[in-house]
Amino acid sequence: MHTLPPGTFGLPFLGETLNFFTDPNFAQKRHEQYGDLFKTRLLGKPTIFMRGVEANQFVLSNENTYFSVDWPPSTKALLGKLSLALQTGHEHQSRRRLLAQAFMPRALSGYISTMEAITQRYTQRWQQQGQLTWYPELRNYTLDIACKLLVGLDKGSQTRLGHVFETWCQGLFSIPLNVPWTAFGKAKRARRLLLEEMEQIIRDRQQRLSQSLNSSDGPESDGSEASDALDLLIRARDEDGQGLSLEELKDQVLLLLFAGHETLTSAIASFCLLTAQSPDVLDKLRAEQRGFDPAAPLSLDLLKQMTYLEQVLREVLRRIPPVGGGFRTVLQDCAYGGYTIPKNWSVLYQIGPTHQDASLYPQPEQFDPERFSAAQLGDRSADQQRYGYVPFGGGIRECLGKEFARLEMKIFATHLLRHWQWTLLPDQDLSMVIVPTPHPRDGLRVAFVAREAG
Repeated sequence: MHTLPPGTFGLPFLGETLNFFTDPNFAQKRHEQYGDLFKTRLLGKPTIFMRGVEANQFVLSNENTYFSVDWPPSTKALLGKLSLALQTGHEHQSRRRLLAQAFMPRALSGYISTMEAITQRYTQRWQQQGQLTWYPELRNYTLDIACKLLVGLDKGSQTRLGHVFETWCQGLFSIPLNVPWTAFGKAKRARRLLLEEMEQIIRDRQQRLSQSLNSSDGPESDGSEASDALDLLIRARDEDGQGLSLEELKDQVLLLLFAGHETLTSAIASFCLLTAQSPDVLDKLRAEQRGFDPAAPLSLDLLKQMTYLEQVLREVLRRIPPVGGGFRTVLQDCAYGGYTIPKNWSVLYQIGPTHQDASLYPQPEQFDPERFSAAQLGDRSADQQRYGYVPFGGGIRECLGKEFARLEMKIFATHLLRHWQWTLLPDQDLSMVIVPTPHPRDGLRVAFVAREAG
């Protein structure tokens, strides 16, 4: 006998879609009512919400067996069918290996100086402003870094591509009503314009690389001096010697720009907010920085030595994960927790509610980086660590660019801690807007000044 999880499907077709998009506590309320699993209907499809370490393990370790990646219809339409985010099976694994070349340690090391230069440019401007609404500035900051390191475009946030990109982002998690005045309708048009811009950038780069290969037998010809991720992706070949087509390059680069901008902005803004609210944490962070020679160039090895900063960033991503969960389509009937999960339904494994599990994280609402000290981590099992902390997802679809994101967060944090201080301005709403990614409702208004030496 099939026993479905408890819950309600809501309205015909729409189900509880409107509540899902507008209520940041949608899942929490229903988990309190129904338990760790509940059913609903989102965007016309029956959907089961699951939370907890065991649920995450069940979903993430059964990719391509019981589950296949899925996204809301708006996201699928705007990412494009050739995007790595939508690919499955052998195609996904093959393309993932190609794209991974842009995030290997050697490539990441080459990104550090650019990240530092752009950080310095922005922080100096913020000092001149004195008081600012920080979140829109942080969006420009991460987009500038993504555009420069991924496609070689300077000050991308100020270009036509940058402006259109923002419109595209606003429709990614929206009701897919394709009329000109909706967020989705505007984003569909923005996608067409973005792909036109991408195609021109890619064709120009292909031509330049071709000319370089024809005129040189030096390091340019073996790919060892790629200037950005686009160079690497154009040169990359799979096990059959095939490269990425122009159409696939456009979709994959668009995905990388999104991943290197939208979620990263949310994470950096959360770092700024949570540390501003925790002066004791800031004091410890600055004390750690005083243990390093400020004249020593930043490197992957040096950043690894900043163990307290690592704890703080992990706690930031636990407390306010940029992504709330992940959708999957059910490939075949399966059972979990005493309930049947029917074929062709959707499943949503949840990151945020897992990170709020008091059995894993006592007083989960508290911002406590010590949770991630070596001593406390040693008290958790391998499965608890692997599936109880999933800000980048997990399994074979774990975020490909997570080390890029961690590197940018560390460089940003290190620079701010050494040279600047920021305080929250009064009379602002710091509650979180969840869509497209979490950020303070009033945009995080701060006073930003240089720190005195010492």
